[in-house]
Amino acid sequence: MLILLPPSEGKSAARRGDPLAIEDLHFPELNPARRAVLHALRTVSATDDALGVLGVGASLIEDVRQNLVLEEASSAPAHDIYSGVLYDALGFARMTPVQKRKARDHCVVVSGLWGAIGLGDPIPAYRLSMSVSLPEIGRLAGYWKKHVAGPLADHAGRDLIVDCRSSTYAAAWAPPPEQTAAVHVVQVRNGVRTVVSHFAKHTRGELARHLLVRRGTAPATPEALLRATREKWAAELEPATARKPAQLTILLD
Repeated sequence: MLILLPPSEGKSAARRGDPLAIEDLHFPELNPARRAVLHALRTVSATDDALGVLGVGASLIEDVRQNLVLEEASSAPAHDIYSGVLYDALGFARMTPVQKRKARDHCVVVSGLWGAIGLGDPIPAYRLSMSVSLPEIGRLAGYWKKHVAGPLADHAGRDLIVDCRSSTYAAAWAPPPEQTAAVHVVQVRNGVRTVVSHFAKHTRGELARHLLVRRGTAPATPEALLRATREKWAAELEPATARKPAQLTILLD
């Protein structure tokens, strides 16, 4: 089983730790592309129009300034750096040692800066969304689509891919439909289904945690994933087609 996660926009900077060692990240074949994005991000972050290019408000100016020193800043495992709603629900720090090893083995984060990294890879805090277009790089989703497909396909092998990414990050890689289930979350009130971003992120994080800490074998098919999901939630499964992965929908009251 491979669980695809998005990064979080919110990050907790490491207070101590070694600086970035890009060669220590998973998928070393991505390192030339990573260095190109790092260079473009550092260049943009030093300009007067940095906030506009990066699509952030003035309140995040310190985060943007951090982009200028990414290669000197302290690093920490990605599961500690990413601090948003999904990662709070994933609760890596609350896992047992065996569960933590399983999480590091089975989770990959698709990132606008790194392309794809392991959950335990040491990284600094940064500010860059997959939706950004960088000079000389272009829109990051399109850029990474050219680079991550081979490494991620090799990493997944024939395992079930549980896609917990948002649409912004899903644009960077389309996994093989026949072995993938994309996770959606809707709230049902008075028979009406609505998507609520906060609860969707939280529930995807809870699902990832459930799959990692539950007993028994990991689900190997979308149907087995549906059964595992129904251990905690009401859920539905739309089978895969030749071009579209299976769609797992979790229904919240």
